[in-house]
Amino acid sequence: MGLKLNHLTKKYGELAAVDNLSLEIPNGRMFGLLGGNGAGKTTTFRMVLGLLSPTGGTITWNDEPINYDTSHLVGYLPEERGLYPKLKVRDQLIYLGRLRGMNKQDIIDKMHVWLERFRVPEYADKRVEELSKGNQQKIQFIAAVLHEPELLILDEPFSGLDPVNVELLKDAVIELNKQGVTIVFSSHRMEHVEELCDQLCILHEGKPVVQGGLREIKRSFGKKNVIVKANFPLDDLKELAGVVKYKQMVEGAEFQVESEAIAQKIFDHLANRGFVYKFELEEPSLHDIFIEKVGVSYE
Repeated sequence: MGLKLNHLTKKYGELAAVDNLSLEIPNGRMFGLLGGNGAGKTTTFRMVLGLLSPTGGTITWNDEPINYDTSHLVGYLPEERGLYPKLKVRDQLIYLGRLRGMNKQDIIDKMHVWLERFRVPEYADKRVEELSKGNQQKIQFIAAVLHEPELLILDEPFSGLDPVNVELLKDAVIELNKQGVTIVFSSHRMEHVEELCDQLCILHEGKPVVQGGLREIKRSFGKKNVIVKANFPLDDLKELAGVVKYKQMVEGAEFQVESEAIAQKIFDHLANRGFVYKFELEEPSLHDIFIEKVGVSYE
């Protein structure tokens, strides 16, 4: 049960925007869909929503076909925001909620709960164009969850938000997930995916290049990161066999190494050279894995 994409394909002429993608996202899961521009994330989301018809393959929710007729089960926060700038927030949410089959009073009651939660209760009677980009984002999010969807799709939900509002939105996403809402989101910020998701898929040119549990993906990557901070130069250590990458940092350096044995070699070479403030062995970051698998930086 949950969301299943089975050999999903979307072609425009000879170009495959999504190419034979199969995913299974169980109910109640928080799932990250990653990829660079043009990787096929938004096209996939639009097919799940029934806004685009697949060229091939199937999409089901709880083993039933999902399409435009079942859109009331889904909430969607698009990357391109879609609010009406001249409308007041209250009227905007009433209109969008009514499209989802809600009654007016229920919409207003839920709207006030969410505006309080996002610390903007006074915005109900403001026009959207009067709000900052970050606060417009909050209203867009409220519109996506007002009808209490079973499946919530968030396309770049944290873009344009300052750190305080990122935390507010993340807390809301986590609480909805705890209530049983299945959440699928894409994000340019890899640390958000690492923090929130236990499963993910990285798309490249419409195809999955990495897929599975975050812990297993990191373990199978093999390489480790070593962070060293010291009061002496470290650049000679980049020549050690087994050091894959080297990055100079303030008062130190970061090394990507092939194994823990190479980390031990670096540790041994530091002996008696000066004062070491920090020596830390870390799992590879999702950013490291993305660059290795896709060949380019996501930023």
